[in-house]
Amino acid sequence: MGLQFYVEYLKTITVMGPTVSVIAAPKTSIRSKLVLPVGLLSLVIGAAAQAQTNSCLATADDLLTGCRRAAQSNYEVALANCENVPNPDAQQRCRDRAAANLKRAQDTCSDEYDVRAAACQRFGPAPYNPRIDASTFVSRVTNPYFPLPPGTTFVYEGQTENGFERDEFAVTHQTRTIMGVTCVQVHDTVYDDGELSEDTLDWYAQDKEGNVWYFGENTAELEDGLITTIEGSFMAGVDRAKPGIIMRAHPFVGDFYRQEFSLANAEDYAETVSLDATVKLTNGQTYQHCLKSKETTPLEPDVREFKFYAPGVGEVLEFDQGGSNRLELVRIKSNSE
Repeated sequence: MGLQFYVEYLKTITVMGPTVSVIAAPKTSIRSKLVLPVGLLSLVIGAAAQAQTNSCLATADDLLTGCRRAAQSNYEVALANCENVPNPDAQQRCRDRAAANLKRAQDTCSDEYDVRAAACQRFGPAPYNPRIDASTFVSRVTNPYFPLPPGTTFVYEGQTENGFERDEFAVTHQTRTIMGVTCVQVHDTVYDDGELSEDTLDWYAQDKEGNVWYFGENTAELEDGLITTIEGSFMAGVDRAKPGIIMRAHPFVGDFYRQEFSLANAEDYAETVSLDATVKLTNGQTYQHCLKSKETTPLEPDVREFKFYAPGVGEVLEFDQGGSNRLELVRIKSNSE
């Protein structure tokens, strides 16, 4: 029997010299008496205590359970639809597709869990609960790696798997109060081959130390002018969503942190991997001493994105690990242009 068995079914313990008598009561009606060495008992108790106190891993466990249940629910609905396919051969193909989709969904659930569990090794066991005090925030975002001057638009262009992309990141004069904090509102629009594909409002705020916080986004993806999804939208303080940090006041190599916290919806992580990167863009522009960040998310377990931030400018380059998506800063302009 494995350690997990003892952790889950340990009910009664009686120490008797070098061994321990344990009455284990599984969910079945069968009760069995086990004899454990004291050393193994310590492992059992330690594992049980860790499960009770590691909020990060407990969160990952709960999300894995929810993901699997959702996959099973979708599978049952798919089977119900198959019942209404009159042709027997077509009906069987429908069931086969449903089973294959279930397997893929279950595999995705496991992959998401692996990313979260690995992150927990770095975050530690404590619950994620940043303290937000509105009095510790300032009105402007001036962090040298992530400045947001109102009235300024950062334009990015490049080839992606969806075609030629143009991203206009417009820092507006508008603000929004979230959790008592006045946030700068950014209007971010993405065009693929000239067609609007994503329309987002982002909310950022900087604390007195210089950390730039991300308080949420209202995002929509579009196709042929119609909204296809609003997944990823969240606002800190609503439905237990919490803000994360987009840029540290004093970044250091190896720093690993949450950029957003809306479970199963928006869970980006960032790691600072360099503070002295050199970026050479296609237009010949070169930026020195850039911060290089690696971004990951359990919601897309296979995706790795790298972003480069130049001091006094902000983000100047991003690309994915596979090389199929690359965006470069091509222009900084006034919003009125």
